[in-house]
Amino acid sequence: MFRKRSLRRLTIVLLLVAISFVGIVAAAAATTDRFYISRLIAWREADFHDFERFPSRAVSAGSRAFSFRPAPEEPPPYLKTVTYRRDALDPAIPRESMAATLDSTGGTEVTEPLEKFLEDTGTTAFLVIRDDALLYEGYFNGYDRQSTQTSFSVAKSFASALVGIAIEEGYIGSVDDPITNYIPELKGAGMDEITIRHLLTMSSGLKYSGEGGGGDPFGDDAKTYYDPDLRELALRVEPEVEPGMRWEYNNYHPLLLGMILERATDRPVATYLSQKIWQPLGMEADGSWSLDGEEDGFEKMESGINGRAIDFAKFGRLYLNRGEWNGKQVVPASWVEESTRADTTTDPADFYQYFWWVDVARAERGRFLARGNLGQFIYVAPDKDLVIVRMGESFDYNRWPELLRSLADRAPS
Repeated sequence: MFRKRSLRRLTIVLLLVAISFVGIVAAAAATTDRFYISRLIAWREADFHDFERFPSRAVSAGSRAFSFRPAPEEPPPYLKTVTYRRDALDPAIPRESMAATLDSTGGTEVTEPLEKFLEDTGTTAFLVIRDDALLYEGYFNGYDRQSTQTSFSVAKSFASALVGIAIEEGYIGSVDDPITNYIPELKGAGMDEITIRHLLTMSSGLKYSGEGGGGDPFGDDAKTYYDPDLRELALRVEPEVEPGMRWEYNNYHPLLLGMILERATDRPVATYLSQKIWQPLGMEADGSWSLDGEEDGFEKMESGINGRAIDFAKFGRLYLNRGEWNGKQVVPASWVEESTRADTTTDPADFYQYFWWVDVARAERGRFLARGNLGQFIYVAPDKDLVIVRMGESFDYNRWPELLRSLADRAPS
């Protein structure tokens, strides 16, 4: 009898706990438009479909779309198979190792059909472009050419281009301007010493707690991704070390640059993107930029540009051609050069410049890439006149830069 009563009490307690949990989740789901903690509970870790959750601002395309020449029925031989490391079939990619994956050796190599590998690694789109022709265009796991893909941190490279354009147009003085010239609310101990260049090169010295997803759910990674008022969040940054001395991936940097862009150009950043890049490049379809919330209405500068894979490829073509687009200089050539070269004369990291990663293993060939969470990549190989785009729902392979490099290496010169 005692055991039956104890079991009944335990069942009741567990039922109450379950009901409470369901109630908390339901309450969180109903208030994700207002509270950071609600998003953490309801949405948990970042997801490829998060662009469907966040409100967004349209990035309008123009009336005329640019088209690459269609892909052949049979891709070239070097795009039929792929050689990869079996021990790298692991979705985990710690932030500390992001630079290391650009130049690494070792591991057991396996060769198999490229399409099987792409299908098995959560890939949604894979494109290879050379001489304005698609050499390969493939979509996987339920996606097609019209599917919306999300950028995650590839958005930072777009933001970098907008800063370069804004400097060329006179809205921003130079990369050496103190950020307090544009955001005077930040004035305080050490803030006057931080420049736009420090933000672009991830060397501001601002305090940042790092990993949120998979780490501290209340860390700065999670805050800069989920907070419904990113402007206010960014204004609370504090210096920790002298600027220019330490490289640290810090998502407050794009937020501060977003505030500078919208103030300097007197328009939403998504509108500036539409006017200066999306329309001039003849994007195939309207895009969007996810916002922190309906009320604040600020672009998620650290991530959140959404569009078709074919249009992300056009951005790669723009940088492949040193900012020139069919006879028009959309981004200054000098800005493209500064943004993508291996250089430590003005910052501490040769593998990272103005929100672009440098392929240090092929630095002498001028290769670089944009990269985002869950395996979004635009890999640019000027020595082969090649752009490779990989979009995916997950990493599922933690050596993507190395793999994209190897495919480019195999392309004929």
